[in-house]
Amino acid sequence: MDFESRRTFSWKEIQHLLIAWLALGLAFSISYINDLRLFMEVFMISLLTVGTGFIGHELTHKFVAQRYGCLAEFRMWPLGLIFALFFAIISEGRFIFAAPGAVYITPVSFGLGSVITNRENGIISLSGPLTNALLALIFFPLTFYSGLLYEIGLFGFFINLLLAAFNLIPIPPMDGYKVFVWNKGIWAVTFVPLIIVVILLI
Repeated sequence: MDFESRRTFSWKEIQHLLIAWLALGLAFSISYINDLRLFMEVFMISLLTVGTGFIGHELTHKFVAQRYGCLAEFRMWPLGLIFALFFAIISEGRFIFAAPGAVYITPVSFGLGSVITNRENGIISLSGPLTNALLALIFFPLTFYSGLLYEIGLFGFFINLLLAAFNLIPIPPMDGYKVFVWNKGIWAVTFVPLIIVVILLI
């Protein structure tokens, strides 16, 4: 299998990404279902903010893994999506268990064999949270506006910051554990400032 063929998206992967994206958008807006206008507004905001964070996080994992010569494809976790909708409904949107799926990475053998080193695995894992941190910075300037732009900016900023910090928690199978195993200094420099900001905001 050549390098270019490993860079492509399969139709199954595209389907899984779309389903997970729509399910997350629904989970974050389902508590407004009784008001159709408000529901549609929150649903679109959720698709833009949570969806951007989710898609960006997973695709960055995919692309960085591919740069290291790996096969990498996203697969949704149906039970995780069901949990997300279930907890969103029973908690009226106050608690959402979001575990939509993951990018599955497989090293490709080139005759002598190929494995992912701790460094490569750490960089692949770190790329997702860093993407969320970057997206948080992109959304942040919108908080200086009012109305719909303010709502998009505030939610996009906070949810991406939360995603970045949460995924860097150093316990398996989180991204943070793989980064911690690779380089504890880099893990601390990224995780500590993020978790401090999240705690202050909460």
